[in-house]
Amino acid sequence: MQQPVKTLERATAAPDKSGVMRGLSSKIRVPVGSEVYNRVVETLYDEAASLDERRFDDWVAMLSQDLVYTAPLRLTRTGPNRDRDVVRTTSHFDDTYASILQRTGRLTKSAWAEDPPSRTRRFVTNIRVGEREAAGEYEVVSYLLVKRSRGENPHTEEVSAERRDVWREVQGEYKLARREIIVDQSTILMSNFAIFF
Repeated sequence: MQQPVKTLERATAAPDKSGVMRGLSSKIRVPVGSEVYNRVVETLYDEAASLDERRFDDWVAMLSQDLVYTAPLRLTRTGPNRDRDVVRTTSHFDDTYASILQRTGRLTKSAWAEDPPSRTRRFVTNIRVGEREAAGEYEVVSYLLVKRSRGENPHTEEVSAERRDVWREVQGEYKLARREIIVDQSTILMSNFAIFF
């Protein structure tokens, strides 16, 4: 019988003063190359393609109706609190399924912040998957690099982040139930966050 893979016992981005897990917290890793792992990775790639191609209806179909989708602030700290640099009391955005529907609806019609629309490429890598206690639910941690070009500007903007997801298997497909986007930059140079991560 395979032993569960041990994970780190202390956070570098704790929501409070106590120690919590950093990144992947599941004690039961889904092995790289397994059927579940491959299907999760394929889902992440399909999700990135649907967003890059502005197929928002396809992306919304991948979301669970109890979705929680957040991006907390990142600070630069020194001294004993230097590892507690994520502030979850304030967010760049804090969305639900209903607010995502509103945002995607505006983007498909007319949204000033995305007119003309951004051209994006999402690069998803370093994917780790673990089983959750609820059957058919998986914790998925991935790294994301988003490159964005707008209008005739010859320069691209970029954001790198760690995503902490929960994906739930529903009728043979995976639905995104939770996503926390931990942006690496404390000062974000992207002109706005009108795109999805």
